[in-house]
Amino acid sequence: MLKFYYSGAPNPMKVALFLEEAGLPYEAIPVDTRKGDQHKPEYLAINPNAKVPAIVDGDVTVFDSNAILLYLGEKTGEFMPASGDKLRGELLSWLMFIASGVGPYSGQSVHFRNYAPDKIEYAINRYMYEAQRHYGIIDARLGKQKYMVGDSYTIVDMALWGWARLIPVALGESYWAKFPNLKRLVDEINARPASARAVAIKDKHTFKTEFDDEAKKAMFRHMHEKVM
Repeated sequence: MLKFYYSGAPNPMKVALFLEEAGLPYEAIPVDTRKGDQHKPEYLAINPNAKVPAIVDGDVTVFDSNAILLYLGEKTGEFMPASGDKLRGELLSWLMFIASGVGPYSGQSVHFRNYAPDKIEYAINRYMYEAQRHYGIIDARLGKQKYMVGDSYTIVDMALWGWARLIPVALGESYWAKFPNLKRLVDEINARPASARAVAIKDKHTFKTEFDDEAKKAMFRHMHEKVM
């Protein structure tokens, strides 16, 4: 059975959504990042980058949420354009757009707005600007078509949902008004039964909720290790 190493963070939830949509049997294995589970040798053997999610599918190991979505999509043939379809180029382009832009800028916006010990105006503005710029590009696309790739629900929409559903955290509650087309897609995915099951996975295990010194040391090691 496929093993799914996860937490309740945006990136693991993308993969949880696919697993539930596809009805794949899997074992959910919690990685409590606030306790530092991601740095344990047994997990580093799966993902040397100490991030979640990761999967082990027989003798295949895949880490990075977008790589996992692509692997599972290709393996099952679900939520993907047909092989050789011209839409595959669009799928790869937009999946990488989310992987290299939406996720990182949203994450940094969350960090500097909510977790950085010093409120650095330049950093907050930079990452909020880039996050909203990326979401603006997506919103414009979704104003012309129902889904990110053609007329079908694909892994790109799942990858987008993982972060976009948390726009109020990354940017602020008022920002939904700026992205009505994106909000329409997120609301549609939120209403899918698989989405509810994916979000509920984290309730099967007990995760540390306190953001104390242990959590800060585990999640933000740069705060304790100086490189300059």
